[in-house]
Amino acid sequence: MLLRLTRRNVPLASRAMSSAPEKTVISEEVGKNVGLITLNRTKALNAINLDMVRQIYGVMKPWENNKSLVVVKGAGEKSFCAGGDVRTLVENGPVESSRNFFREEYRLNELISSYKPDYVAIVDGITMGGGVGLSVHGKYRVATERTMFAMPETAIGLFPDVGGGYFLPRLQGKLGLYLGLTGFRLKGKDVTKAGIATHYVNSKDVEALEKALIATSNSSEVVDVLNKFNVEDNTDFTLAPHLKQINECFSGPTVESIIANLEKDGSDWAQNTLKTLSKMSPLSMKVTKKQLDIGLKYDLRSCLKMEFRMAVHCVIQSDFKEGVRAVLIDRDQNPKWNPAKLEEVTNQQVDRFFGPLPDGDELLFDDETKANL
Repeated sequence: MLLRLTRRNVPLASRAMSSAPEKTVISEEVGKNVGLITLNRTKALNAINLDMVRQIYGVMKPWENNKSLVVVKGAGEKSFCAGGDVRTLVENGPVESSRNFFREEYRLNELISSYKPDYVAIVDGITMGGGVGLSVHGKYRVATERTMFAMPETAIGLFPDVGGGYFLPRLQGKLGLYLGLTGFRLKGKDVTKAGIATHYVNSKDVEALEKALIATSNSSEVVDVLNKFNVEDNTDFTLAPHLKQINECFSGPTVESIIANLEKDGSDWAQNTLKTLSKMSPLSMKVTKKQLDIGLKYDLRSCLKMEFRMAVHCVIQSDFKEGVRAVLIDRDQNPKWNPAKLEEVTNQQVDRFFGPLPDGDELLFDDETKANL
């Protein structure tokens, strides 16, 4: 006989358990050698906040010396991680809480880049901003047909952070600058073709891939499993017809020259690109251009230190709060940028984002002290 579990006949202890908040990060040790991390904030598309960053770092750091493989994924079928919870940063108000978030998020990005165990991020679904930081610096990134990659920060008055200054300018030609300025969305196999993901797997096979990875015992077996599930594809990259235009137009030394190049091009693609750029924060676009120019010469650590300065300056004074208001809070899609026009943005306004913070604070990594900076 089946018992119908209604509120009337569920024990009090079970009711208490069922009302407990779900864990936002689920970490599991599988056998002796494998760690599994699941972002579990599905209603927010697995967007990460400071508490989640601390949880992830808190399990990854001790695993560094006793695991051979760590797999990171998102709960649900919609999103790996839709980014950092920037709405909370803006609504919470104090600069200090935002500073702590960026500091600890960037420290996690650096840990991922230098991680001793094999690191596999299964980027199945939306992967933006902070989700890019949790994946792109790792050894292996597995995309599916549901993957949607974007760095849309210029639309909210920010810049492509989490090491965007490092990996974007290292993509083919001027593709990274194009993605960083426009926030263009890459989907499915194109994420691999762009050089952002290392492998492509059909979403129906993700569970089997995870099981096979968990059964591995060394790096060679991890590679064999990834290659076994990888789907070869000979179709053209979505942006292939426009790569020549992207390289020519976005090779301009300034954002103004990029705009002029697009106007001169005059094609439908160029006109659509101009329309997209017209919606972005003029200040953010100029800051992003300088960030990627500098980042091409920097290693990841130096980029993250630069971006920490930039992020805190954004919180102190920039278009960031207005952008988040217009896009994520009020959703009127009508931000009032300051300055409102590209030609009104001065070099001094841009340079401020790259200068020292007012209190001399800097981003430090675990093996550093203020004495040896």
